[in-house]
Order: sequence, then structure tokens, then C-alpha cells
Amino acid sequence: MIAPAPVDAALLPALTAAADADGITKYVVGAVITDHAGRVLLLHRPEDDFLGDLWELPSGGVEPGETLTAALRREVAEETGQTVTSIRSYLGHFDYTSGSGRLTRQFNFAAATASSEVRLTEHDAYEWADTTGQHRTSEAVQRVLAAWHQHAI
Repeated sequence: MIAPAPVDAALLPALTAAADADGITKYVVGAVITDHAGRVLLLHRPEDDFLGDLWELPSGGVEPGETLTAALRREVAEETGQTVTSIRSYLGHFDYTSGSGRLTRQFNFAAATASSEVRLTEHDAYEWADTTGQHRTSEAVQRVLAAWHQHAI
């Protein structure tokens, strides 16, 4: 896990180059989005889906030729109906094996959105989670949230 760092033009190619060197074959981006009360947006995966019944950050795959930040903006819009207004910092990554068996790296960023209204398309529930609710996520997401909490102080 890398400590939170501002998102700049030089950071993104360095992240993907490191992932390539580590044998990563699929990139995913995740967003830590908060409401006015500082609660984090979590999405719930349907039980019959890959990693079903998991509470997670808004996240999704990076398309070929797409930058990490462009993918983040697109995925947040697709999954929540929200518009990302700024990407504030890089919060680190975690690796896992995708449903298709590909070694995947999820790059996570703190992002702001234009509103707190959520329109779900792929998940069956959402929650603006306080610290207690955030513990329902995977250990990997909890580490990302810990980095976000440390950065937010």
C-alpha cells in the first residue's frame, strides 16, 4: 500500500508501470466518496454476483487506452449516477484475482462528487457509512479507508 499522495500527471503512468512489472493483467479503479457528514459511500453487490454480498467502494474496470482518472470518473457515473468534480488523492492499491482468473489491481482515489444523490445500476443497495458501517467491507477496503482517514485528518 502506498501512502496518500496528490494525483498528478506523473503519478498515473508510474502506478500502471509498477502494476505491469508485478504481472497485473487487469486494472480496476475505486473511489472513496463522502457526503457532507463525512460518511463514505458503499455499494452492496447482489448475492449471485462475483464477490456477492460484499460491501465495496464504487469501482470498476479500466478500458483499454483509458487513464485511471478517466476510468474513475466513468465508473462512478455508471455505478452511482454521480459526477466526479475532483480527484483529491491517491489512497493506494490492493490486488486480487478477478472472476475470470486475471490478476487484478484496484487503484483507489479520494474523489468529490457534485451531489450525494445515488442512482444504482449494478448493485442492489447503497449506504452512506459511518466508521462502524465501514467495517463491513473487506480487509483490503478497510486498509484503503484507513489511509483515507489518516489523510483526511
